[in-house]
Amino acid sequence: MFFLLAKVIWFFLQPLNAAIVGGLFALVAFAFKWRRTGTVFLALSIGVLVLSTWTNLGAVLLQPLEDRYPRPPAPTQVAGIIVLGGGFEGAINLARGGYDLNAGGDRMVEAAILARRYPNARIVVSGGTGALLLDGEGDADTAPRLLEALGVGRERLILENKSRDTYENAQFTRKLVQPVEGETWLLLTSAFHMPRSMELFRKAGFQVTPWPVDYRTTGRERIGAATDNPVDTLRTTTLAIREWIGLVAYRIAGRTDRILP
Repeated sequence: MFFLLAKVIWFFLQPLNAAIVGGLFALVAFAFKWRRTGTVFLALSIGVLVLSTWTNLGAVLLQPLEDRYPRPPAPTQVAGIIVLGGGFEGAINLARGGYDLNAGGDRMVEAAILARRYPNARIVVSGGTGALLLDGEGDADTAPRLLEALGVGRERLILENKSRDTYENAQFTRKLVQPVEGETWLLLTSAFHMPRSMELFRKAGFQVTPWPVDYRTTGRERIGAATDNPVDTLRTTTLAIREWIGLVAYRIAGRTDRILP
């Protein structure tokens, strides 16, 4: 129920959809000659688009999440590397049988690098199909094709392909791996996603070491006009709002003990 509700609510809250819905409400209001109401909805829609595409609001919101867990010094021994899903184009790979990467593909590239650095470490890929409507292939199903092509032996891979969100990533991976106290496990995910991931793994009783990748900010952003193109700026704003909403929603639902660990 939480998964379904989260997907539906997020559909309406993401900036572009919110602006479109607000614009539709404005058109309806003007059609019924509710000019004041229509003006309010229209102003809100334009405001959301301007803030999301022409300012660096998204980067400013994302920056503290990315800075929350700096990458530590490389440990000498690693029992395993956990890669959270979100790096593949699931719908394309399901249709074409390849391993096309999306903007979060750094997760898989870094996994291959770490696999070479720690040749005895197990590689866990956690990620099923998290889409509500679009049919796609889960990252854990796609990953072997890419990792084996990059020289990672199939016998080292542990695949968890049932999880639909980060909460299930942590719960299912903990049950699958059964970590032993004293082992070092690296958690590999996008830097902005690391705070929520670390808290969920801690809550699941799985002590992991953060290994953030896929940074989207320079760490020097300040409030002002956007310095990126509007499409990428909108994408960054959408990511930031989604992650902050996720942190708050997981806390309200009792899945975490604090909003920002």
